[in-house]
Amino acid sequence: MGLTVVSLDVANPANPEARETVEFMVDSGAVYSFVPRDVLRRLGIVPHSRQHFRLADGSTIERERGDALFFYKNQRGAAPVMFGEPGDATLLGAGTLESLGFVLDAVRRELAPLPMGVAGPTG
Repeated sequence: MGLTVVSLDVANPANPEARETVEFMVDSGAVYSFVPRDVLRRLGIVPHSRQHFRLADGSTIERERGDALFFYKNQRGAAPVMFGEPGDATLLGAGTLESLGFVLDAVRRELAPLPMGVAGPTG
């Protein structure tokens, strides 16, 4: 499989009109998205907590966590965002994809609309 890279706009929920375009590597195996700290700082997004992550080599890291708005193809979604440090990849995680209504089509290496279903009444 190859890498899938997409550009999305990121914004502060308190000021959705002020956006910054960010290029992400799509990682549907990651829950959260990682955005460089400098981008989040420019947007006025502040951390509210910290999150621990286990890396593939077994080591752990800790990153600050905040909240952001994401925009892609006329869709808007709110999701947690991790404050990326130097050396961290800029990742688009599954939580953000789902908040936007998209999934990764790994064959075509692009984002596709998330099939939506609503359970109806039983009986």
